[in-house]
Amino acid sequence: MTIKNFGSRVESVWQGLRPVTKKMLVGAFETGNAKTNRTFSYDAHADWELSRLLSVLDEQAISNEVKDDTEKLREIKQFTGTIARVLETQTASAEVFIQLAKRAITRNDYKKLDELGEILMNRFSAGEIAEIIRQTDMPQIRAIAYETLSLLPTSAIAAIIDDSIYTEIAVNALEQQAFEYDSEEAKEFLEQLNLDEIGE
Repeated sequence: MTIKNFGSRVESVWQGLRPVTKKMLVGAFETGNAKTNRTFSYDAHADWELSRLLSVLDEQAISNEVKDDTEKLREIKQFTGTIARVLETQTASAEVFIQLAKRAITRNDYKKLDELGEILMNRFSAGEIAEIIRQTDMPQIRAIAYETLSLLPTSAIAAIIDDSIYTEIAVNALEQQAFEYDSEEAKEFLEQLNLDEIGE
């Protein structure tokens, strides 16, 4: 795999990566193992770097120059597959989740979308899930995020209700818990919320 074969924009983004991120990615590509080992500490900066690289590679993959070059397209798909797998195993970012989910929807890969839903449940905080709902304009992604948020403990959803940008989202999730899942705890919290609003 030669990065410069993927175009000047991809090469420019690659050159901007920190050495530790490049090593991590090359290791994942060569071994086929997307999980980072102890040598590399994954952080928010690595998340951002890989997300940006994935974006420019995806854009390059649909260019006429690459679409007409079977070998180059195959190499880009292999590389983007590696980057996406690393992000899937590491990220807890709303923006990156939306990016990965959009890729799955674009490719009609609903198995991948289900896997991302599991990742959302197991790794993301209530605040990050609410941020996904707030940021995305895709109904499929909003549905997955709302469903996941409503499956979290009531206390986790209640913890974000005082943040004005998430209040409506949190109330919607609590209502889903209360009326679709018949959660007594959610009902009690909503009742108290209504009493507090009346008392103000």
